[in-house]
Amino acid sequence: MAINPTRQPRAALSFNPHVAALPTYNAGLNVAVARSISGREDIARLGSNENPYGCSPAVMRALAGPRFEPWRYADPACRELRVAIADRVGADADEIVVGNGSEEMIAAISRAFLVPGARVVTVVPSFGLHEIEPLATGAVVTKVPMSATLDFDVDALERALASDPQVCFLPSPWNPVGPALDRASLERLARAAGPSTLFVLDEAYREFEEKGTPDGIEVLQGVSLPHVVLRTFSKAWGLAGLRVGYAVCSDAEIARVITAAKTPFNVNAAAQLAAIAALEDEPWMHDAVSRIRAERERVREALSSLGLRAAPSQANFLFFDCGIDSSRLAADLVKEGIIVKPWREQGYERYLRATTGLPEENDRLISALARLLGR
Repeated sequence: MAINPTRQPRAALSFNPHVAALPTYNAGLNVAVARSISGREDIARLGSNENPYGCSPAVMRALAGPRFEPWRYADPACRELRVAIADRVGADADEIVVGNGSEEMIAAISRAFLVPGARVVTVVPSFGLHEIEPLATGAVVTKVPMSATLDFDVDALERALASDPQVCFLPSPWNPVGPALDRASLERLARAAGPSTLFVLDEAYREFEEKGTPDGIEVLQGVSLPHVVLRTFSKAWGLAGLRVGYAVCSDAEIARVITAAKTPFNVNAAAQLAAIAALEDEPWMHDAVSRIRAERERVREALSSLGLRAAPSQANFLFFDCGIDSSRLAADLVKEGIIVKPWREQGYERYLRATTGLPEENDRLISALARLLGR
């Protein structure tokens, strides 16, 4: 082929520098990879905080029924689902935005409210997207470390909020650590946020909290500040593979702007049907959560007997210091057919997060940890 001698060299491809420099989200190990490494089919999937009991049978019936038409577009406004959520949480449907998991809501909030140089406050160890999505907009993220007791440092968070960041992402219960804010602490932090701060409370694990812990939607409705409460169907409701999360906003205008920042048709038809069916079978969810809570405490006691200190948890996982590099220990566990999540943020490389699975899965984890750590 002849070369055109007059052709000018192309300029180098230009990337968005904010996106190109993003840290990688720690999504956990794929089960097929774990099977390949371990040579086992029976993988204990304790890395992604899924519900080991699956989902309500009502969900499977809905997906097998005549209302599921995969050849049709889903309702882009998720009207029926928003009304069902509004009835459950005591909000107006116009204040609710539904997303492809609550992760999409984090991205939409960042896109809607942040510009280069904007300031964001969150915690560390962090749910990765509370940092990654703001960084993608060019925002500057301040992360407040957990306390020596593996809990929220409320004093330090209050000081960080006093600087009037544009957005605060605060998880309660806290992924990956586990504790939840009590009412007094939540009210204190909400009042510390100024009127120019969007206070985002991520309650992805709300259903696992013990009785008496505050409902973030109810508490924040009683405090005059712009806010969003995030929840999901991925955890307690068992719909992780269908990706349905939602944002409950303090007013319809915030919801409108977040809606404008997401893609249309973002929640597929199967996901919408499944979420509605799940809400109609709340007893199934409560039964699964009750069993998971009991197992979580049994595993915590077993870890303690091995000399492993776990943070107080109001979620479906435990976060603990394993005393050695957690990535190395997690790799050894994969060889035994057990997936957990090693934490990789600076300063927390000795910590593992382990989902509470079925009793037999938890027994495998406890036995393997005792053997590998020589306890």
